[in-house]
Amino acid sequence: MFEDKFSIRTKTMKRSAIRELLKLVLNPEIISFAGGMPDPSLFPIKLLGDAVKSVLEREGKRAVQYGPTEGHQGLKEELIKRLETRRNIKINENEILITTASQQGLDLVSKIFIDPEDIVIVGLPTYLGGLGAFHSYRARFIGIPLDDNGMRVDLVEEKLRVLRRGQHRVKFIYVIPDFQNPAGVTLSIERRKKIIALAEKYNILILEDTPYRELRYRGESIPSLFALAPRDRVVSLYTFSKVLFPGLRLGYILGDKEIINQLVIAKQSTDLCTPPFTQAILCEILKRDVIDEHIKKLVVRYRDKRECMLNSLDKYMPELPDLSWTKPDGGLFLWVTLPNYMNTEKLFSKALEKKVAYVAGSYFYYNDSGKNTLRLNFSYPTLKLIIKGIQRLGGLIKEEAE
Repeated sequence: MFEDKFSIRTKTMKRSAIRELLKLVLNPEIISFAGGMPDPSLFPIKLLGDAVKSVLEREGKRAVQYGPTEGHQGLKEELIKRLETRRNIKINENEILITTASQQGLDLVSKIFIDPEDIVIVGLPTYLGGLGAFHSYRARFIGIPLDDNGMRVDLVEEKLRVLRRGQHRVKFIYVIPDFQNPAGVTLSIERRKKIIALAEKYNILILEDTPYRELRYRGESIPSLFALAPRDRVVSLYTFSKVLFPGLRLGYILGDKEIINQLVIAKQSTDLCTPPFTQAILCEILKRDVIDEHIKKLVVRYRDKRECMLNSLDKYMPELPDLSWTKPDGGLFLWVTLPNYMNTEKLFSKALEKKVAYVAGSYFYYNDSGKNTLRLNFSYPTLKLIIKGIQRLGGLIKEEAE
C-alpha cells in the first residue's frame, strides 16, 4: 500500500536480527546465549536511586528541561577528567559529544560521512549494529578476515592499494579493537599502529567502537586507537550500557572539533538532545567516584562466567575436526566455528527445541557467509545455566555430526 511512498533509503533498512531474536527467547525455559545483555543482578540499583534523588532535589526543574545538543556540561567535565586519569587521553569540551548510547553514534557518523556507494572497511565478522547503520546510508563494504590478533591489517593494505587504483571512495575503517563483537578477539598493539599508519598514508578515517574496553579479565590493557593516533584521524565511540545501566542509553563520541561540530548539527535533526535527566543522573554517579569499584565487581563476576563457559565447552563439545572457539581476554562474547557442513541458521530451530539459544554467525557478515559459525554470550546467564546450556548445545552439535 505504501511502497511508492517510502524513501529509497527504506529499501536498504532491515530489522535487527538480534533484536528480533530476543523476542523468541523470552521463554524462561530457554537458556539464552543470544543477547549482549549485562547481568541484571549486578545493576547498582541503590546507587541509581540515590543519584536520582540527589538530582531531583538539587536541579529537578533544570534536569527535566531541554538541554544543549552537545551534552550536559557537568557530565562532559566528569568524562574529560575520567578520560585523562583512566585512559591518558586529554581532550577539551569541543572534542566530545554526548549521545543516546553508542548506536546513535554509529548512525550519526554514518549520516555525516557516508554517501551512496562510499566504501567502509569492516571486519569479517563484525558488529551487526554497525553494519545496519552503514547499510542504511547505502555504503558498500569491503570485508577483512580476523584472526586471534584482530583484523588482518596486511590484507587491509592490499585492499586499500587496489581501491586507490580504482579511484574508489573509502570513508573509514570500522574497528572494534577490544574484545570484538562478535568474535571476542583483541587487536594487537602492532596492528593498531599499522592501521593508524595506513589511515595516514591513504588519508582515511578510523571509526573505533569500544564498548567493552573496561571489561578485561586477563592480560594488560592496550592503548586505544584514539590515544595512539593524531586527533584528526580517529573517531571513537563509547557507551555506559555494558558497565552501568543499558536503560540509561548514554554514550559519547570523541573526535576532532570539526567532526564533533558536524555531528552536533546532525544530532539536532535527530533528537535535539540526549535526555538531560539521564545525563544528570550519570553525572551524579561519576561525581561520587564509585564506578571503578563497580566495574571491578563486574570483572570478577564476568571472569568467572567466561571461565565457566570455556570449561563447559571443553567438557561438553564433541571432538570434531574444524570445531573451535575463541578464548577472549575480556568483553561479553566468544565465537564458535563448526565444521563447514553445518549451518547454524538451520540448526537454530533444533536448538530452541532443546531450550537453548545462540546467534547464528552469518548475521555478522555482510556477504552472507559464516554459515558454520555462532556467537555465545556469557555475561547474562548464571553459572548453572551456562553449564546446562552448553551441555544442551554440545549434545545438539554431536547429534548433527552423527
